[in-house]
Amino acid sequence: RLQKLKEMFISKFGSAPKFYARAPGRVNLIGEHIDYCGYAVLPMAIEQDILIAVEPVQTQVVQLANTNSSYLDFSTGVNNIQINKTKPQWHNYFLCGLKGIQEHFGLNNPTGMNCLLDGTIPPSSGLSSSSALVCCAGLVTLRANGKTLSKVELAEICTKSERYIGTEGGGMDQSISFLAEEGTAKLIEFNPLRATDVRLPSGAAFVIANSCVEMNKAATSHYNIRVMECRLATKLLSKSKGLDWKKMSRLNDVQTKLGVSLEEMLTIVEEVLHPEPYSTEEICKCLGISLEELHSQILSPNMQEVCTFKPYQRAKHVYSEAARVLQFQQICSAAPANALQLLGELMSQSHISCRDMFECSCPELDRLVDICLQSGAIGSRLTGAGWGGCTVSMVPSDKLNTFLQNVKKAYYQTDGQRLAGENNSLFATKPGRGALVFVEA
Repeated sequence: RLQKLKEMFISKFGSAPKFYARAPGRVNLIGEHIDYCGYAVLPMAIEQDILIAVEPVQTQVVQLANTNSSYLDFSTGVNNIQINKTKPQWHNYFLCGLKGIQEHFGLNNPTGMNCLLDGTIPPSSGLSSSSALVCCAGLVTLRANGKTLSKVELAEICTKSERYIGTEGGGMDQSISFLAEEGTAKLIEFNPLRATDVRLPSGAAFVIANSCVEMNKAATSHYNIRVMECRLATKLLSKSKGLDWKKMSRLNDVQTKLGVSLEEMLTIVEEVLHPEPYSTEEICKCLGISLEELHSQILSPNMQEVCTFKPYQRAKHVYSEAARVLQFQQICSAAPANALQLLGELMSQSHISCRDMFECSCPELDRLVDICLQSGAIGSRLTGAGWGGCTVSMVPSDKLNTFLQNVKKAYYQTDGQRLAGENNSLFATKPGRGALVFVEA
């Protein structure tokens, strides 16, 4: 693959690349939509990645090309980078990583670059292709400008810089892309960012199946509405408990301030919030603020048109999912005889909560989860933001081949379009290594 990339680079730019950078995609085993609420998640890096061949140049221009001809070439001056939020095109994710590093170091005359990108992560599949691109671009810019940072610093910068494209992410994708190690999943905690090895039990494989429904979280409002609903739940719960609700923005903050367990937080949600949707007027009444204050101080600019919110359902999902992550880690470390069964149950509970409480599934994902369970998976759930993308299933190693055949037959061979993309759509994966740079010898 490197040799092929090098040859394409030479034919494109007329000279050889000086170095390469790689950043992996990831699959989140459990802990969906809770990183931006301040809670730990449990992902692993996958073998699929973004690989960029790079040649620093004297001109202050960045030229971007892609081995996939459906992604058009792009070039821009390195100063005053503009990122178009209205159209999340591939090059804008590269610009996020570039701009993040430039701003961190206050680079006035950053190095120009010729870059050729090759990606093996299926796009818009919930396997974090966009964050891997942001991370890879950050790494490329760092190296080309002769700067160094720790992996943790890089992850934090790339998390912030991806927000230039309008996605209010929480940092899981960037953290695992940099901090992953081969052979182990990671429990990733935030504030401060840290990663702990989680040894997955032997005897099972993790299989990713793409629903073939594409979901681009920067191009739709679903994702950012959920972030906002979690923020509103935080404020409503804080107010009811006499906390300084204006300073509270994440559901984890409420738990920390009250000093109670996740189980107790679930009880508080039941006591304080009601399952029926809240109108903007009711939220204002509960918080004792005007509609204008809600719009100017709490709702982000792209949320001004939304009229109803479901804080009860979203908080319920977040607190129960945060508890499942901790249980998953405890089972992996204790390794009881029935570990696989217990982990599978947690994964399946997570899917039900994503489907019913967070409403981030779709009919195809639900069907695919059912097919995976019927085909021999011990547990199965959507992974990534949802509304499309992939499922991850835990399958006994000795049943892997039968499982793959059954899922192919039941989901992919019933639909010509799915069949065409089948090779990228269904694969077993092991925990892979994190982002790195390698230099042409």
